[in-house]
Amino acid sequence: MSAVLSSRTALVTGASSGIGWETAGRLAALGATVIVHARTVNEGEHAVDRLVAAGASRDQLHMFAADFTRLGEVAVLAATVATAFPTLDLLVNNAAVLAPERCTLTDDGNEVSLQVNFLAAHLLAKLLRAPLSAAGGSARIVNVSSSLHRTASMNWNDPHRAKKYSRVAAYAQSQLALTMAARDMAPEGSGITSVSVNPGLCDTALLPLYGRVGAPAAEGAAAVVALCLPDFRLTNGEYYDGGDIAPSAQVVHEERSLRRLGKLADQLVTRT
Repeated sequence: MSAVLSSRTALVTGASSGIGWETAGRLAALGATVIVHARTVNEGEHAVDRLVAAGASRDQLHMFAADFTRLGEVAVLAATVATAFPTLDLLVNNAAVLAPERCTLTDDGNEVSLQVNFLAAHLLAKLLRAPLSAAGGSARIVNVSSSLHRTASMNWNDPHRAKKYSRVAAYAQSQLALTMAARDMAPEGSGITSVSVNPGLCDTALLPLYGRVGAPAAEGAAAVVALCLPDFRLTNGEYYDGGDIAPSAQVVHEERSLRRLGKLADQLVTRT
């Protein structure tokens, strides 16, 4: 592969397995310096070893661990990355978990899939804005979303769905929030472009929620990496599928709803 990303640094969250791991490998093969995020040190070290065995140079890979069910660890991750890499070219918000069978709150008080799949990405984008802006107008944020976001609705009065919980509805809501948040992650004048992408139905840990046969995770990673390439022109805030802008939930472009989501997210990541 050509080294089209040889001068770029990318942070890939949830890079210890599935689409995230494949994305990290493809970015490294294109010459990028890749920050491999994992939930634990052991998972991260194992992921890096596997990437090296698959052909990546260990010098290209930097591993950081943070459990996204703890927002304090997300903040530490952002601070550590910003110190080590004052310029960050790519942020791939890939980390995701299935919503459990029963409503489960993190120690921060948030429904677990809402926090891991959306709030952590929201917080990272805010805390890493300076190093992303330092990329000189070429920085990109790619949010790995799902077509399920189109089936979802935001439960504004009960975002954790504690009163009437459904794991499918909770997961879909987390993906809707992530898709809606893309534009807010790249405010005007920041020099950042932020989008969301449907990687397709892949054989990953999330597949049981869909209940169907999935494509290899490498195919999903290819869809993600395509949006990271400098010659791929992106439109800020849009949702991509199959390499093109695709129809998204109507609320994704509703100004009032976007402002409401931003306010809600800020409240949920800062409360004690």
